[in-house]
Amino acid sequence: MLKAPLFTRKRIMVICTALFLLLILLLLRVGYVQLIQGNWLTKQAENLWQRDIAFSPPRGSILDRNMKPLVYNVSVPSVLAIPAQIKDPKETAKQLAPILVESEEKLYNLITSSKMMVWIKPQGKRISDEKAVAINKLNLPGIVVTDDSKRYYPHGHLAAHLLGFTGIDNQGLSGLELIYDKLLTGKPGFVSISSNAYGDKMKQGEDSFSPPRPGLDIVLSIDREIQTTVEHVLDQAVAEYQPDDALAIAVKPSTGEILALSSRPTFRPDRYKDVDQNICNRIPAVWKTFEPGSSFKVITLAAALNEKKVDLQDRFHDSGSVAVGGAKLRCWKAGGHGSQTYLEVVQNSCNPGFVNLGQKLGKEVLFDYLHKFGFGSKTGVDLSGESAGILFPMERIGPVELATTAFGQGISTTPIQQIMAISACVNGGKLMKPYIVKGWADHRTHKLVHLIEPEEKGQVITKETSRTVCDALEHVVAHGTGRQAFLNGYRVMGKTATAQIVGPNGKYMAGKHIVSFICMAPSDNPEITFYIAVNNPKGIQFGGVVAAPLAKRALSEILPYLGVKRRKIQVEALDTPMSTPVVTVPDLIGKTKSELQRDLSSGWQLITHGEGTIIQDQLPKPGEKTRKGNRIHIYTEN
Repeated sequence: MLKAPLFTRKRIMVICTALFLLLILLLLRVGYVQLIQGNWLTKQAENLWQRDIAFSPPRGSILDRNMKPLVYNVSVPSVLAIPAQIKDPKETAKQLAPILVESEEKLYNLITSSKMMVWIKPQGKRISDEKAVAINKLNLPGIVVTDDSKRYYPHGHLAAHLLGFTGIDNQGLSGLELIYDKLLTGKPGFVSISSNAYGDKMKQGEDSFSPPRPGLDIVLSIDREIQTTVEHVLDQAVAEYQPDDALAIAVKPSTGEILALSSRPTFRPDRYKDVDQNICNRIPAVWKTFEPGSSFKVITLAAALNEKKVDLQDRFHDSGSVAVGGAKLRCWKAGGHGSQTYLEVVQNSCNPGFVNLGQKLGKEVLFDYLHKFGFGSKTGVDLSGESAGILFPMERIGPVELATTAFGQGISTTPIQQIMAISACVNGGKLMKPYIVKGWADHRTHKLVHLIEPEEKGQVITKETSRTVCDALEHVVAHGTGRQAFLNGYRVMGKTATAQIVGPNGKYMAGKHIVSFICMAPSDNPEITFYIAVNNPKGIQFGGVVAAPLAKRALSEILPYLGVKRRKIQVEALDTPMSTPVVTVPDLIGKTKSELQRDLSSGWQLITHGEGTIIQDQLPKPGEKTRKGNRIHIYTEN
């Protein structure tokens, strides 16, 4: 028997060894795939089989400072398509079209998408229960009616500009809904089902559920009751004076918390598409700028007192005008006020007197105080669209600019700047940063998970100066231009303003003014600062005639709500030959309308609420003090 050559045997040995090594490598690879990568590969395969149906997370609610809801979610049905499971797209689109009031072509394009899942929107989002039942009865493969949610605003247009609104996918589009969208939006949940390439459910597959994680609730500094009162007062302003627009703010002067903020015209957040977008996308209290007028005199007064340039008992003679830099600046009163103390200068809102205070301070000192009070820069309030206002640059300030600035003309400020600066004048001298969000809370438990602390920006004037300013402003309400805001038993401070409106050509518009009133109470420990501005009211345009009575209506409800007690000691109201006497409000409860018409022929203005005949309640209450002839709101049993 012949033996194979040695060379051939070596080649066979090498080949066998190579094959053996390949077999070993193959066994190792199979072992690695089976033992090491087995679980991972199985999961990857399962992922190819899985179909995830999304569940929207509950969007966080927006609550007031007392945890009362201002915005929350309600459950609604929406339609979802799983294209791979739809057997007959044309027939499916044909059956859905009449229910959803949508074209067959658009529905066909949606449900034949290459995506795993498709929302049928907009017509299939947040549909009625009747439509949901009708679609379920069709039993269409690949069409799912699932739970969805939408924002619900239980109080209509209450705080609409603040709250803002959401879009079709519950995404924030304006206001706090937009600013804090990431916090309000939670994490979506999913139901995962196993299906084959045709979308049919696999019997051997496993289903799973990942619950959605809700967003955080936002807790505001807003007080719903105070906000409601402020909105009612603005509605009254619109009804009585038909202004171009109006706004109001209430803050807690010691902390900077915004208790209420609103403006007119307004809108319903759930119907924002029905109004001009300039109305619903702006918050006038923080973006609108205009000349502040006489309310700005409080700042000049505080600076002059703090620098000890004047004592309120010093005297000043007002001849009716003052010549400054070749210009003649007039007092609102023809002929002037004559000889008066500086306290009376404040009470009478005398322009020449404040020009004199500005001159005593000088431009460097006055404008240094303006910057310290926050004018010319943003307050930092946590709302979008804030403006900084406009001050004269130092190099452009001459004698006339200094004089007009001292009484609030020629500069531009925002309402939020004004209310925070004047709050600093009466709260002990501290300029506080305004804020609207008080903290965040867990959506399920409503327990706070984060709390915002008040932020002090600086001590602008001393406590002693602040007390003197408070005393002067209380005299303005009792004896001066703010007499229409006098509230018997409550120590109200305030300052009126009537500011001319600058037109597009840079000149003042004839017969058009923004009238405003800013007030604080009580004067010895201010709990609230309230500011209201009415743009171009029809009829008489004076802050003391239009805005002060509106502020009084607001304070008459807000102060008792805050638990502020009536005081026997206050600066008594001063009656002058030009003023209406203060009298006691009669008791009308229990009387009939016909009796009132007979008994009150002396001039009270009766505003009736309800269609009954017997009076059940009244505002002001019996025994309160008010000006003779003022309005009395009467409420009947219906």
